[in-house]
Amino acid sequence: MHLDLTDRVVLVTGAARGIGAVLADRFVTEGCRVVALDLAFPDAPTTGVDQVRCDVTDPASVRAAVDGVVARHGTVDVLVNNAGINVEGTVAELGWDAWRRCMDVNVGGTFLVAQAVAPVMQAAGRGRILNAASFAAIVPSVGSAAYAASKSAVVAFTRVLASELGPWGITVNAYAPGMVPTAMNGFAEMPSAAQDRLLDTLSIRRWESADDVADLLVFLASDAAGYVTGTLVDVSGGKLATQIPAKAYER
Repeated sequence: MHLDLTDRVVLVTGAARGIGAVLADRFVTEGCRVVALDLAFPDAPTTGVDQVRCDVTDPASVRAAVDGVVARHGTVDVLVNNAGINVEGTVAELGWDAWRRCMDVNVGGTFLVAQAVAPVMQAAGRGRILNAASFAAIVPSVGSAAYAASKSAVVAFTRVLASELGPWGITVNAYAPGMVPTAMNGFAEMPSAAQDRLLDTLSIRRWESADDVADLLVFLASDAAGYVTGTLVDVSGGKLATQIPAKAYER
């Protein structure tokens, strides 16, 4: 199957580092015109990526960024709402400011950018919106109330938006990565025993890479995924597909 994304305009939020930067690079290799949104960027710009400073929690900042993208590139074919933060703490420990910040970025940012981009896609009669959820939206962890609640909200928002934009040929999907080592989660720096405990939850017993996520998003952004919408795609390596996936490796 040839997934031709040549010359598609792809907007990726939270793309200065981590998974977002890898996603932006991957769409460049697919021949897309890529615009990266983030609060700040490294001094050395990423080759082939148009970098735009934007605060996804600020409606005026989002509107200015999207208007600028349309002015330069004419449209937005694909939106990847990747921007997100993690807030840890039990319900008893969480402060209101931390809870609100998590919701503002993870849910509010997804809402604001999708809301700004949707009319552009409606005018074109086509488009793809891909929203970053998390495996935490499927099975949450102790101490992740804010993060899991925010990602669950993203899934519900995705389903509603998919139906609202369906008449214009626009698909909207969410995706749920599992355990991708990043600076935010520090998986790869954990003691080996702690890493083993996490890896034992996976049916494919290795850390996930950002490229694993990118493989899925390239498909969902393509014409081949034109009848896939309103869903959450689990790209976690079969995390907790069974009660104890590690048993298969112990046999």
